[in-house]
Amino acid sequence: MSQPAHLFSPLTLRSVTLRNRIGVSPMCQYSSEDGLANDWHLVHLGSRAVGGAGLVIAEATAVSPEGRITPGCAGLWSEKHIEPLARINRFIKEHGAVPGIQIAHAGRKASAALPWNGGASLSDEAGGWPTLAPSAVAFGGELPRVPQALTEDGIARVQQDFVSTTRRALAAGYEWLELHFAHGYLAHEFLSPLANRRTDRYGGSFENRTRFAVETARAVRAAWPDHLPLAARLSCTDWVPGGWDIDQSVELSCLLKAEGVDLIDCSSGALVPDAKIPVAPGFQVPFAERIRREAGVATAAVGLITEPAQADAIVRQGQADVVLLARQFLRDPYWPRHAARALGNAADVPAPEQYGRGW
Repeated sequence: MSQPAHLFSPLTLRSVTLRNRIGVSPMCQYSSEDGLANDWHLVHLGSRAVGGAGLVIAEATAVSPEGRITPGCAGLWSEKHIEPLARINRFIKEHGAVPGIQIAHAGRKASAALPWNGGASLSDEAGGWPTLAPSAVAFGGELPRVPQALTEDGIARVQQDFVSTTRRALAAGYEWLELHFAHGYLAHEFLSPLANRRTDRYGGSFENRTRFAVETARAVRAAWPDHLPLAARLSCTDWVPGGWDIDQSVELSCLLKAEGVDLIDCSSGALVPDAKIPVAPGFQVPFAERIRREAGVATAAVGLITEPAQADAIVRQGQADVVLLARQFLRDPYWPRHAARALGNAADVPAPEQYGRGW
């Protein structure tokens, strides 16, 4: 009988093998100019590869200028964005990690100020831009800008932006692609009846509300090589009665698996500003466990995973195939190395050669 997988066991999806089950969750840095990556991104992402992560996923990267959350968000909507990202990916691969990217469209949550400038909707005078969404319904709170409801031609253009960005991601050397279908951004807005008030074939029924996500996944999978894995991040629940929920997430995961999605990254919330979220260590892990079991697809768990034993138990108990860390990696870029020591697996995450004598 085979031994259960553990945090430091490799994981292979398609032709890509992660050296361990620890991933850097996408974290917006709001530090790009015109979407371009720079030295900040090299150090931010590269240090986590040196620190021992198996997977390093770049932040939510816009498929179009209007798809950015803020003017400082990363982008991959043109050829000029490729080489700065390729430089980072070469470094990540040199240090043993797999470079991934999350591609996204912010929908009605776009055109916002940088977080340290308040994060509210930007006025046109302050550099704001028109936003797009399934329906002309504002997010609310600090984001009162009312978006333009997409026409079906507009939907097709956005989907083509995802496909074009996918091809650029391949040219930049990424080996893992994640579709951002969560956190109240465009695809999630289509999924949830709280944001989607459409009466055409993209609104109303579950089949119609999931059409944008399923079609986008199908188009991206056709453009992304068969030998490379494709993931999708879902907000598994809106945490609001009458909104998107885990039952629908399981059903959508089955549909996405059929389209060639290899892993579901299980997050939650962020569709509306007033949701009551029961935040606690590992609070989203049950979503990953249920989707893994009922949809028969690999999953990633994310959200307040901080302790080595906690992360290892998630993998050993079959609750998820990968654990993604965000804030904990900000606190400690070498978390995998320290976790390996704590769990008695130090040899599984060797120190960089340059640090060997002093580690």
